[in-house]
Amino acid sequence: MIANRIQQVQDPVIPIVGRWTSEHPGTISLGQGVVHYPPPQEVFRAVAESAQPGRGLDRYGPVAGNDPLIEAIEKKLIAENEIDPIADQSSVVCTAGSNMGFLNAVLAIAEIGDEIILLSPYYFNHHMAIEIAGCRPVVVPTDRENQPDIDAITQAITPRTKAVVTVSPNNPTGAVYSKDALAEINLMCAARGLYHLSDEAYEYFTHDGVRHYSPGSAIGASEHTISLFSLSKAYGMAGWRIGYSVVPNHLLVGIKKIQDTNLICPPIICQVAAEAALQVGSQWCRKQITGLTAVRDATLETLSELGDRVQFAVPQGAFYVLFQLQTDQSDMELVETLIRQFGVAVLPGSAFGESKSCTLRLSYGALDPQSVSEGVGRLRDGLATLLS
Repeated sequence: MIANRIQQVQDPVIPIVGRWTSEHPGTISLGQGVVHYPPPQEVFRAVAESAQPGRGLDRYGPVAGNDPLIEAIEKKLIAENEIDPIADQSSVVCTAGSNMGFLNAVLAIAEIGDEIILLSPYYFNHHMAIEIAGCRPVVVPTDRENQPDIDAITQAITPRTKAVVTVSPNNPTGAVYSKDALAEINLMCAARGLYHLSDEAYEYFTHDGVRHYSPGSAIGASEHTISLFSLSKAYGMAGWRIGYSVVPNHLLVGIKKIQDTNLICPPIICQVAAEAALQVGSQWCRKQITGLTAVRDATLETLSELGDRVQFAVPQGAFYVLFQLQTDQSDMELVETLIRQFGVAVLPGSAFGESKSCTLRLSYGALDPQSVSEGVGRLRDGLATLLS
C-alpha cells in the first residue's frame, strides 16, 4: 500500500491536462510553463564534441557537479546576482532541475512535522515536495496585486516553522516581488532563525522595466538563504534537467548526502550542455525573451474583452496570467470543457492553492506569438460561451 503521506500529496495536474489535450488533436496548449525557442546552437555543438569515447561522459562525477560548470555558475552569480559564493561562505550545488534543489533543501533543513511557509498562489511542486518530505505546508495569502503580505507571514510563524519560500518572478501569477519586500522577508528569517528559500527560475523574465532582485545578495544573507536557479526556462533547456542552488556551507554535507543517495551526480552530458549555455550568456536569453512583453500585452487585451467576468493583476514577470472568473463552476471541469469543446488547454488555479474562486492559469511562453493569439482567442470565445 502507498504510504499515507504520499497519498495525501496532490496529483500532478500537468499530466492530467496533457492526457485530455492528447485526446483532442488540434488543441492549443496554454498550459505548461516552457518557452517556445530551443537552446543555443552552442549547446548542441558542445554535446556533439563531448559525445566521444574517453571524454568521461560514461563515468560518475562529483556529487555537486563538475568544476568547470560550477566555476561558470559562480561567475554568473557574481556578475548578475551579486552573490559571491566563495566570499559568502556558501556553495554551488548543481541539480537535476531546480525542483531537485528545492527538495534537497527541505530534506536538509526540516524534521518530520516541521512547517514551511508558502505564499499563495504557490508553485504546486513546492507544496508537493514539502508533503513528500513529511513536513506541513503553511499557506499564506498574498495581497490583491499578488505581492507578499509581510504581516501575514509574520503571524504564520510558529515554533515548528523552518523556512519561508518566495518565488519571484512568480509562477503562477507573473508577479515580481519588490526588492523591499524580499529584503524584509530575508531579514525576518535571519531574526527568527529561519531559512529563506528563494526560487529565481524566472530571473530574466521581467516586463515594464521591472528589475529582478536576489535576496541572497544582501549582506549577511548567505547564512540563512538558499537560492534556487534553473536553465530550464531562459535557455530553453527544460528537458536537459539542469538547475543549481546556492546553499550555506553548513548545509553542504547534508545536501550532498541527499543528492548522492537520490542522484549520485547530475548527468554529465547535461552538465556539458549547461556549461555551454552559460558561456553563451544571459544576453542571448534576453534577446529571445524580448518579444514576450508584446505577447503578454496582446493576451491581456484579448482577456479584457470578457469585461468584468474576468479579473487579473497585470503580471510583470515570467510568462503567466492567473485570472479569476465570475462563475460557480469548478475550475477543473472548466479546464476539461475548454479542451473538449473549444480546443484550448489551460491549468486550474486550484492546483496552485486558489480555492476561493474559479481561477485559471495560462502560459504564453511555450508557443510562437501567432499560436498564442489563436489560443487566447479560443479561450476568450470559450469563456464567453461558458460564462454567459
